[in-house]
Amino acid sequence: MLVSPSILTCDFAHLEQELQFVKQSGADMVHLDVMDGVFVPNLSFGPPVIERLRPCSDMFFDVHLMMEYPDRLIEAFAKAGADLINFHVESKAPIAETLDKIHALGKKAALTIKPKTPASAVFPYLDKVDMLLVMTVEPGFGGQSFMADMMPKLGELRAEINRRGLSVQLQVDGGIASKTAPIAAAAGADIAVVGSALFNASDAAALVAEIHTLRTNG
Repeated sequence: MLVSPSILTCDFAHLEQELQFVKQSGADMVHLDVMDGVFVPNLSFGPPVIERLRPCSDMFFDVHLMMEYPDRLIEAFAKAGADLINFHVESKAPIAETLDKIHALGKKAALTIKPKTPASAVFPYLDKVDMLLVMTVEPGFGGQSFMADMMPKLGELRAEINRRGLSVQLQVDGGIASKTAPIAAAAGADIAVVGSALFNASDAAALVAEIHTLRTNG
């Protein structure tokens, strides 16, 4: 299982050092949570911050847009240095057109679904995405508890991806730690977004190595 640490819970006064910490942990990519204060009740950062961080790291930038109108800033995030641009199926963006635009800009495209959204909501777009993110908490704040009742949704998505013979990766975000990562992997997740558990770990590298040993069921 791959690891994508969310810097939402890091020390924002020392972002460059925190990126170095993420790389030294052995993680595979960096998860950048962008929140607009409208789609979710919180604010984080936007393209200017990502643009400044890009020269500080050669890691893959996994950018998660929790925005009402993500389509309005796709070009800005692509230019800033995102490698993958992920937005919510519940947003007000034209889904198919926005996914096509992301790919046209040379970036990987992904969709996220909130806990109350059924798996079937993303079925029409499976052939247009490189990754799907299943939220295992309500989006907007870090440090929340893992929602195990989202695992059947993961399994449903994995089954549909396999049925169609697609290579879409499944990512989980929310309350992922050493005890919950194996549950997500068993349900079909390929990538774990880890936030508080990593930045508060006594040995971050050991946690990443532990998650790396997990094999996805599917």
